Amino acid sequence: MARTEKPLFWIAYSLYTRTKLGYIFHKRQIRKAQERYPAGHSRTQPTIINGIKIIPVPILSDNYSYVVIDTASNMAVVVDPADPQPVQACLEEEGVALQAVLCTHKHWDHSGGNRALKRLYRSCRVYGNAMDNIPGLTHPLSDKDTIDFGARLHFRAFYTPGHTVGHMIYMLDGRVIGGPSSLFSGDLVFLSGCGRMFEGNASTMLSSLDTVGSLNDDTLLWPGHEYAEDNLLFAAEVEPCNVVREQKLQWVLQQRGQRLCTCPSTLAEEKQYNPFLRSHSQDLQRALGLQQKQDEDWTLYRARVLEELRRRKDIYKDR
Repeated sequence: MARTEKPLFWIAYSLYTRTKLGYIFHKRQIRKAQERYPAGHSRTQPTIINGIKIIPVPILSDNYSYVVIDTASNMAVVVDPADPQPVQACLEEEGVALQAVLCTHKHWDHSGGNRALKRLYRSCRVYGNAMDNIPGLTHPLSDKDTIDFGARLHFRAFYTPGHTVGHMIYMLDGRVIGGPSSLFSGDLVFLSGCGRMFEGNASTMLSSLDTVGSLNDDTLLWPGHEYAEDNLLFAAEVEPCNVVREQKLQWVLQQRGQRLCTCPSTLAEEKQYNPFLRSHSQDLQRALGLQQKQDEDWTLYRARVLEELRRRKDIYKDR
């Protein structure tokens, strides 16, 4: 981004996140997406794990909200309901009672439906980080807080700043249901990608990404956007010899050719081809032309690798 463009970008970002103009813009984007994708931007299928149903709901041009249902009790939780209408339609079709909204961060394309759903479902609670000014927030969260709904929907929240100052991710505990855990990652981690560092530096984002990297390999990843194709094409530029990445890209191209959803992936997969989770990789460091300086702290060096990687991704996305 050119030097003269940066102030304009941050002015636009401030208007989007801190004023009513941002919400007006969001509503306009919803209308445009509904006209362009009347049935949603992608075709999705529910994933059922021992009676827990996870339904990706396509919203806007590439967002996903998620409806998580305990089929035994007909209780539901929604993650990041940007547009309340398709979420409500899903809840009504499934015949379930909405218990709560789990909101990863304040951006309208993740939080825009919070208040509307709370009006529709009076007992609905809205969870998120108070630092992020979440619309309709009723239950502020801190790092590693647990949230339980009935006997089987057990979530743990992780504080993962970097994209925004109060970004949270939510892990549905798979041990309770005898299956893999599910991570709802918002704009922290995508399939082969990570979010922009709007309100944090590379060290902050690295710490948040390391939180993801510390979770079990069989954890299912449910990201906030359908960015898989673009992210894997970028990963091919920085790690062209990564065989696992190439195999995943071919699968994603087949999926997207039919407008099929590409999630979930697993953290085991992501650790093999997601460059933003591979700042420790010497192959990636060499591909970026970076070397650890004498007496440079390892973590600070990895943050420098992440910063360069994100810089290149921003250029790749904008070109």
